[in-house]
Amino acid sequence: MADFTVQDIKALRDATGAGMMDAKKALTEANGDEEQARKILREKGLAKAATRADRDNAEGGVALVSGDGVAALVHLKSETDFSAKSEDFLAVLDAIAADVLENGVDAASKHQEKIEELQITKKENIELGTVARVEAGDGNLLDTYLHKQDGRGVNGVIVEGSGVEAGKLHEVALHIAFAKPLGLSRDEIDPALAEKERETLADLTRAEGKPEEMIDKIVTGKLGAWFSEQVLLEQGLNGDKTSVKDSLDGGTIVSFTQAYTGA
Repeated sequence: MADFTVQDIKALRDATGAGMMDAKKALTEANGDEEQARKILREKGLAKAATRADRDNAEGGVALVSGDGVAALVHLKSETDFSAKSEDFLAVLDAIAADVLENGVDAASKHQEKIEELQITKKENIELGTVARVEAGDGNLLDTYLHKQDGRGVNGVIVEGSGVEAGKLHEVALHIAFAKPLGLSRDEIDPALAEKERETLADLTRAEGKPEEMIDKIVTGKLGAWFSEQVLLEQGLNGDKTSVKDSLDGGTIVSFTQAYTGA
């Protein structure tokens, strides 16, 4: 019979998040070897985690960190905000963001084991979402914004501008956070998404009883209005009539990146 105590079981449970009976079974299987028992629990936990891979995980947390002319944005996804607000979850998220800022987006993969530990202890589908690192081009400015809720980031933005005054660039960052544009220009909108919208508009227009020969023209006009609601440069800045593009006094937005929970 394996040689271990109730205290050993409790210590293993506390270290791994496993239940008392699972910890006991693992220690028994490992003949009392704690490290082997941890390995057993991890393998079983990952096997269970794989069955949760198709569960919705739109929650989570967003971390945004910046340095001199560079910024990193990371979304660590979870099924519930309860898990996303926990100290261990946020610690992993912050560590990934700091590593990405310092070493690039590929550095996020080094944290996979920690993410897997969260999958096991939280019993949720936890995985990386958006991972981005933006470095300003010569003469360009970066601005960032992170909206927080209940102690965690939930909506982060990095925007790069050329010839845009700093205050105006921050205004654009705030606008992006709450307008949630799908792309900088029409070229960045997913063609499949635009085609789906066109089909929907065509069906609605036919249902309104419009003549078939007029439908294409009507839908083209409506689709243009839809694009103006989705494209950053065409959106009215903060809901005003003046578009983002026309508010830049000749400057340009080079790029933007956004990540938010609940999507």
